Amino acid sequence: MQFVYLLLIIDNKKNMPQKFEKPIPIDKEVSWDKSVVLTSKTDVKGNIEFANEAFIDVCGYEDYELIDTPHSIVRHPDMPKILFKVIWDKLKAGEKAVAIFKNLAKSGRYFWVYAEIEPMFKDNNKVQNYLAKYKSVSEDLISKSIEPFYKRLMQIENVSGLNYSEKYLIGFLEEKQKDYFQYIQECALSDGVSIPNDNETPIKRGFFFRGFLD
Repeated sequence: MQFVYLLLIIDNKKNMPQKFEKPIPIDKEVSWDKSVVLTSKTDVKGNIEFANEAFIDVCGYEDYELIDTPHSIVRHPDMPKILFKVIWDKLKAGEKAVAIFKNLAKSGRYFWVYAEIEPMFKDNNKVQNYLAKYKSVSEDLISKSIEPFYKRLMQIENVSGLNYSEKYLIGFLEEKQKDYFQYIQECALSDGVSIPNDNETPIKRGFFFRGFLD
């Protein structure tokens, strides 16, 4: 019965509008259990195929609202566009990417996470999916390092465009003698952030998994 119910949900999803109206951001953080690991999986176009219960709880959407919806549904407008270009370039090259994101919940509240995103390959070595795991980061790291950096990138993007935001990003990273991913990893290490592997911490299953496996 669960499997049939899942198929009905997916069929109904096809008749639903594919674009949700983004919530209006409010300057309040989501209240959530920062000890948990959030997980999501997308197809190669960035459409969500799976989200665990922790991810669903934090972002505030229902399972059926997330499945087959672009992951950008949780993209906060305070995130610089140039960073998504850098991250996608890395992933499309078949390499793991790390990032720190300010995400937007359905309520309009925000939540900051450190992310590790890995390509998942088919037998023919083509990327089939992207698997992302997220962990909370400290307010101290965000306020002192990440938020001021992202705000400068956003100001440049808004005034001069993406091209000059990229030039600033290159200069910022050249000064630190790192690429973006090395810089983020250094920030995460200094903050004590780590994401356990699967055999250390079992991941709670979301609805999409439960329909097939329970």
